[in-house]
Amino acid sequence: MMSHQSIIELGESQIVEFKASFGNETIETLVAFANAHGGSVYIGVADNGDILGLRMGRETVSEWINEIKNKTTPVLIPDVDIVEKDDKTIVVMKIHEYPIKPVSFKGRYFKRVANSNHVLTASEVANLHLQSLNSSWDSYPDPIHSVEDLSLELVQHCMESMKSRGKTIAEPPISFLVKNDLIREERPTNAAFLMFKKRHSIATTIELGRFQDNITIKDTARTQSDLITQVDQVLDFVKKHINLALIITGDAENVQKWQYPLEAIREIVLNMIIHRDYRSSSDSVVKVFNDKIEFYNPGRLPENISIQDLKENNYKSTPRNKAIAEFFKNLGWIEKYGSGIGRIINYFKEENLPLPEFKLQGEGFLVTVYAAVNTYVVENVVENVVENVVEKRSQEILKLILRDKKISAKQISELLEITERTAQRDLENLKIMGFIKRVGPSKGGHWEVVR
Repeated sequence: MMSHQSIIELGESQIVEFKASFGNETIETLVAFANAHGGSVYIGVADNGDILGLRMGRETVSEWINEIKNKTTPVLIPDVDIVEKDDKTIVVMKIHEYPIKPVSFKGRYFKRVANSNHVLTASEVANLHLQSLNSSWDSYPDPIHSVEDLSLELVQHCMESMKSRGKTIAEPPISFLVKNDLIREERPTNAAFLMFKKRHSIATTIELGRFQDNITIKDTARTQSDLITQVDQVLDFVKKHINLALIITGDAENVQKWQYPLEAIREIVLNMIIHRDYRSSSDSVVKVFNDKIEFYNPGRLPENISIQDLKENNYKSTPRNKAIAEFFKNLGWIEKYGSGIGRIINYFKEENLPLPEFKLQGEGFLVTVYAAVNTYVVENVVENVVENVVEKRSQEILKLILRDKKISAKQISELLEITERTAQRDLENLKIMGFIKRVGPSKGGHWEVVR
């Protein structure tokens, strides 16, 4: 154990504070320590470590402890050590991390961050309390919505998915939700409402945009559906706009690849949905550019995890929404907590693409992925060469054929929400103009993009 002299020589830190005299700031620091990892306040010591000493009466320490008890909730009682140093008296008050947080000083909440006290926001107070209970906001009953607001068909669909993965599930949807703590006190939890809600709502808004540059928007969409459905909706929007990359190999048939590794994009989307702060008034935002995609999500990293920790996979994952994370894990959508970032980075390494960037932005988190600089993007071919010859719908048909050369007119009509007859007419026009040709019979053949 280090001596008091050695601790003073090291200076103030995450667990050490110097005070010239006892007062409200001393109690504030004790509260900050209790809400973090504990610490000691050295009273009678200047900020620079000089020993100032104190004048002590018989009841001085008792009076200080009573003042601390009266001004803290729950009540704090520090360990006290009276130390004689250079013929001067100092008092060391040590407080341990409090098990059920947060502790307040006269109704205000503080937490120790580095060598200073940080005033907690209302959201941080709530998070600290939930973390100390080893729980999360999404595990609590939703005070507004009822079981009638849930889609039991969607619950059943998820149950069937779990059964296909070998899980034994025999109960009906409501019993399944109760068994999995997604209905508590006869109400859906916040997680249950977000994952299975019947109707669209602003609680899950994700804004989607395709940008030509920072100010020119080419396409927009918005999803406000349940979290289960949103995963594919966001992926579909991204796939619609990144299309395929044509790698010029010099062989008879060039290699077609997605502009980004889709496994990594899916992992990023899952992380967005699982770790989002759904109490924030901000929306999640996905922006697709020619050469990059930005994924912004409300909710910052836990304070004990840095960007460097993420990149090096040197952290213990603490999902913001434990119930949602657990359910997605049971669906087989995530492997284990905390491994997603490492997999995302590895996917980009395997494709020899620039590594993703991770950044704290405002009250949220931004992930940016970049395309390769040496690929010839099919979308640019379609839009730059064809845009003055065929209408936008025909451009979309060309993109669909590039994705699936065996696509039918019926499938095209369903994807583009047009009649099958219109799809057949557009295909015929593209054939006449020399953009596509049919190889093989109507059944069993395929389309080929000529130019």
